[in-house]
Amino acid sequence: MSGPGFLRSSWPWRSAGYLLTGVLTGAVALVGIVATAAVGGVLSLVLVGLPLLVAVALAGIPVARVERRRLRLIDRDPAPEQHQAPAAEGLWSWSSTRLRERATWRELGYALLFAGLLWPVDALALMVGLLLPLSMTAAPLLMATVGGGQETKVLKLWTVTTWPTAFGVAVLGLVLLALGAYALGVVAGARAELTRLLIAPREGDLGAKVVELTRSRVRLVDAFEAERRRIERDLHDGAQQRLVALTMTLGLARLDAPPGPVADQLAKAHEEAGKVLAELRELIHGIHPKVLADYGLHAAVTDAADRSAVPVDVDLELSGRLPQAVETAAYFVVCEALANIAKHSGAGRAEVSGGHRDGRLFLWIRDDGRGGADAGAGSGLTGLADRVSVLDGRLSLSSPPGGPTLLRVEIPC
Repeated sequence: MSGPGFLRSSWPWRSAGYLLTGVLTGAVALVGIVATAAVGGVLSLVLVGLPLLVAVALAGIPVARVERRRLRLIDRDPAPEQHQAPAAEGLWSWSSTRLRERATWRELGYALLFAGLLWPVDALALMVGLLLPLSMTAAPLLMATVGGGQETKVLKLWTVTTWPTAFGVAVLGLVLLALGAYALGVVAGARAELTRLLIAPREGDLGAKVVELTRSRVRLVDAFEAERRRIERDLHDGAQQRLVALTMTLGLARLDAPPGPVADQLAKAHEEAGKVLAELRELIHGIHPKVLADYGLHAAVTDAADRSAVPVDVDLELSGRLPQAVETAAYFVVCEALANIAKHSGAGRAEVSGGHRDGRLFLWIRDDGRGGADAGAGSGLTGLADRVSVLDGRLSLSSPPGGPTLLRVEIPC
């Protein structure tokens, strides 16, 4: 609206159409709501009017539906409904669901405001911004036709008796018509924004999108962990068992073979098979350790501490099993932290402590090393922070030069 191109666009006509349809819709809504409420109030004395009173309570739904369609005239952003689907089919289920929704009562409030106040404002804006300038612009035509070329009334306020005055009024009407187009655009935009605020707030759409995004993210995490468990199970029950059988077969063949080149080759093959089996077991353990799936986080962390190159004290207070995604994330955070301690800290001892309280899992991993750890220096903590953040958790690192280093993890569950 800031440039003259607005007058050449379709937006003035869209604004006028939006306000004009608002006048018509508001008048119909006023008559319908008042008539239904009056008849329902009278007939409620014999209980026949109660359905009509319920219909009044639900009157905002059709009004809001029409308003969403009218918004398309000047607001290109969609305004979806915020009603939930009924739990079952039928009029009773639909009505009970709608009456319990906040959106229904918000739409009823808008319908009452629309029927009682907003459509007269639309009518006043149309009259001031469109009808009055048009009547002034038509002064020469009215003087030539209705006034017989002698005189005409302008706005029912003053009489024009000369042609120069009539054309001057017409020019003034054109100027006011251009200004009125901008005024109609402002009023229509304000009305549309008020309508959206009351029946289709953008914050509500954003909140719904955030909820759906969170749910989809959780579903992806669950699917990812399920796939990790499937791969671990397939490797454990398939490839690992075959390697065990192969190792045993090579060992038996090695015992039966007489000393010589064949026995040496069998011994070498037996050793290589054993190494491959050990590497496969480590790979399976890294994908998804079986102890975590079978016995939970405490047992898995204890197992990781036993396998650590640095002595680790474990002090976890867990009353039971946690969600699988939480246990998996916490376990791999502990494993990565212990690996970093063994590789970079020069620590003589480490500690893993924490517990579950107030619906959150807390973990603290400490070491007495040299400190100076940097999460952004390729230590692997960035990936762990991403894993924790997927579960709406937080990971923080404190590692001043000279130590000690403390890694804090907090995951809601």
